[in-house]
Amino acid sequence: MSKKIAVVLTDLFEDSEYTKPAQAFKDAGHTLVTIEKEKGKQVTGKNKEETLTIDKGIDEVSVSDFDALFIPGGFSPDILRADDRFVAFTKEFAESKKPIMAICHGPQLLITAEVLEGRDVTGFKSIQVDLKNAGANLHDKEVVVCGGNLVTSRKPDDIPAFNEESLKVLS
Repeated sequence: MSKKIAVVLTDLFEDSEYTKPAQAFKDAGHTLVTIEKEKGKQVTGKNKEETLTIDKGIDEVSVSDFDALFIPGGFSPDILRADDRFVAFTKEFAESKKPIMAICHGPQLLITAEVLEGRDVTGFKSIQVDLKNAGANLHDKEVVVCGGNLVTSRKPDDIPAFNEESLKVLS
């Protein structure tokens, strides 16, 4: 069954952590909607390999519009977590128990939304202490699935496992 996935990202996202999962999700029949501060904005990955035109502004969307949330890594999640609207959107997603897939630095948005207490997660090496401080149970593994609705991975090398587990959670 096809799912509608919210993708929150801005400039300096990790190119492959968006493009490879996005392609896997699309190939499986899912629809992705990119969300940033404003619709139509062009955002560019930190490696300058990918430029996207944003589908929706954060003020135009609601958690009820989507079946799942995808948070690519790079510097994008750290930039977005400074905006209360993205933090509230992420928190509401977590409270809705809908699937959330976050890779590398993606869990930074979950940390700021304060939704990781007692959850099993992983993330990029530089945020692992932050994840522990947020009350999460940290596992240094290529992919961690918690509660059947939260998928996290550490880095681009983990993308195949991240995609595989994300697709299972979406099915």
